[in-house]
Amino acid sequence: MSHFNDFNNPQVAALPGHLKQFIVDQHYEHYTPIDHAVWRYVMRQNYSYLKDVAYYPYIPGLQKAGLTIEQIPNLQEMNDALGKIGWGAVTVDGFIPPAAFMEYQAYRVLVIAADIRQLKHIEYTPAPDIIHESAGHAPIIADKDYHEYLSYFGSIGAKAMFSAEDFELYEAIRALSILKEMPDADEQEIIKAEAYVAYCQENMGEPSEMALLSRLHWWTVEYGLIGTLEQPKIYGAGLLSSIGESSTCMQKDIEKLRYTIDAVKYSYDITKPQPHLFVTPDFQNLINVLEEFAYTMAFRRGGVFGLQKAIDSKNTCTAVYTSGLQVSGTFTDFKTGADGKPYFIKTTGATALAFANKQLKGHDKGYHKDGFSSPVGKLKGYDKDLEDFSAEELKVAGIEKGNSANLQFESGISLTGKIKNILIEGDKTILITFVDVTVTDKDGSVLFDPAWGVYDMAVGSEITSVFCGAADKEAYEDIAYKSKTETHHPAYDQKTKELHKLYQQVRDCRTKHADYGYLGNVWQQLQKDHHDDWLCALEILEILDHEDIEPVICAEIRSFLEQKATGEPEYKKLINDGFYLIRHPVEQKLVV
Repeated sequence: MSHFNDFNNPQVAALPGHLKQFIVDQHYEHYTPIDHAVWRYVMRQNYSYLKDVAYYPYIPGLQKAGLTIEQIPNLQEMNDALGKIGWGAVTVDGFIPPAAFMEYQAYRVLVIAADIRQLKHIEYTPAPDIIHESAGHAPIIADKDYHEYLSYFGSIGAKAMFSAEDFELYEAIRALSILKEMPDADEQEIIKAEAYVAYCQENMGEPSEMALLSRLHWWTVEYGLIGTLEQPKIYGAGLLSSIGESSTCMQKDIEKLRYTIDAVKYSYDITKPQPHLFVTPDFQNLINVLEEFAYTMAFRRGGVFGLQKAIDSKNTCTAVYTSGLQVSGTFTDFKTGADGKPYFIKTTGATALAFANKQLKGHDKGYHKDGFSSPVGKLKGYDKDLEDFSAEELKVAGIEKGNSANLQFESGISLTGKIKNILIEGDKTILITFVDVTVTDKDGSVLFDPAWGVYDMAVGSEITSVFCGAADKEAYEDIAYKSKTETHHPAYDQKTKELHKLYQQVRDCRTKHADYGYLGNVWQQLQKDHHDDWLCALEILEILDHEDIEPVICAEIRSFLEQKATGEPEYKKLINDGFYLIRHPVEQKLVV
């Protein structure tokens, strides 16, 4: 992006560069009159139905997020409104990688897909779209307990270990969702893409931390219910933005389960309605369950468990020493002592060292381009950890700049060499740099040879945390993986452009409360050239009925829609729901 629009929103302005790369311009002018009609139809249906089953007051929630029922939201208006509750919003191109998505949440920024579903997918689309993101996620953001959960989830998710299989599944789902939104997609291609998603889902092996966390996210943020098992209310955005599933999910045959840590055992299928849903008594329970899960994760457990996860992940990970030193790179090996704790760690390829998430000067990927290795643990004969030695104690141990030192570790590693530098942060010694150094393991094998150059030895008695990604993402240029698959943007033929004009005329009549005489002509054009259309016809009927004019045209349109509902079953619910809204209008005064 050549320019970056932060919408004058502090949360958006604070985003780091590696997240900004996913942001695209909303291009509000690209939304067609049909797109706005799709938005209005879904939002009116949602309001009509959700006012009884949604957990929170839907309309005030929409207003607090800067949304209206009448038209697709403008990102500036959303940011003005969300800014008041300490959040922001940006538009992206379809699915973005889970780790990046989580990190946006940690920064309190809602990620919104810029595209909107096609009319033929008005009830549900597997692709992320602006209806799902803004009408689903945004209205509940104003709830303090809920947005605390969301940002906390983000900060934990951003540290989750993911596997090569997670990436493969992400790419497969993204490709399928793009295909499904293409107007001219080949049926065979879709079947193939669905089979590949199923294949990836069935061959994930042991699910990674990210895969398990994404289940918790799915069963809460996307498909969560709140309240009692007998009378739950909806708060999950996937349900709130699907006019089909928001009503069917309350039926008896959809099993309702208590939301506990057991939810991680339930995988999900993004392409089908959910066979069961989880009910939480309150939002605090969501935080408690997340906390329970966090204790099983590598970033909390560290040690052998964390290092093994890092090696399995084959991605950039960070190991943190008790001294606070952070080593970021691709971990390829570690050695374990009799006590089951790691006493030596090794990365291969570009590695960087950091402290408190800030890269150490002179210790970037260029300097440690061939990897990094170091002992972990205590020196033999000392009760105190080396990182806690005072200046006096370092001196007594012979650890002084310019001195030749001989360090013996409890693990059996021994090191002899000349000390070039000692790095101290706060009251912790974190790194000692040697020249002419030899490091050997307890069996005498060489871990570092003087010919290999300068040796930086990390200081710390244990590895307390291991997490995915680099400690200082900006300095590491941790350009989180970005997909090459672009979402599909339609080109409209002449006939479709004419249909857009008809929709626009109807919208103009409705907003100006004038020029109703045009509506008869619009109806005739629809009959002549766009016989497939039902939504524009429904909108004309709504205006004529409410203004109590043109009874003959009213009867004609009604009869056309009734026949369509009978003859083409896929339109039956949509048209009948439209009739219901004409009889029970959403009051405009709530909407403005």
